[in-house]
Amino acid sequence: MAGFLNGLLGNFSEVSVDELTRQYGIYLMPNERITTGFKLVRDSFIVTDERIILVDHQGVTGKKTRVASIELDSIYEVTMETAGTGYDDSELTIHYITSPYYKANDAKTAAYKFEFGKKFNLQPFYVAILSLASQNRKRINS
Repeated sequence: MAGFLNGLLGNFSEVSVDELTRQYGIYLMPNERITTGFKLVRDSFIVTDERIILVDHQGVTGKKTRVASIELDSIYEVTMETAGTGYDDSELTIHYITSPYYKANDAKTAAYKFEFGKKFNLQPFYVAILSLASQNRKRINS
């Protein structure tokens, strides 16, 4: 029941790799594998060894689906906000390059915010993405 309430409030909860593979394996590229993933009531995001896949089921029935990706090698900054007292949630914001050429003078960027429930331990996920972002900044700027 708590997972359902968190989903209604816009909080992601972790889902097993096996379940994610069954549901979203059709969106994987050849030799790509899922490492972790999270789900709302209808929407999900999946982390693979190549990218973050955002799955947005739209409409009343949820049959219309929008699938988008954030390439892991395009992430250059990550911020985390932990839950406070009251109704605050934990938030993780990923900043990434949307241009096809990361070293271009006019590289375009975007940000995507994920919200997690108060009790979700966000630090390990934050550290993993932050480590990746740090490596990417060094690679991009070298």
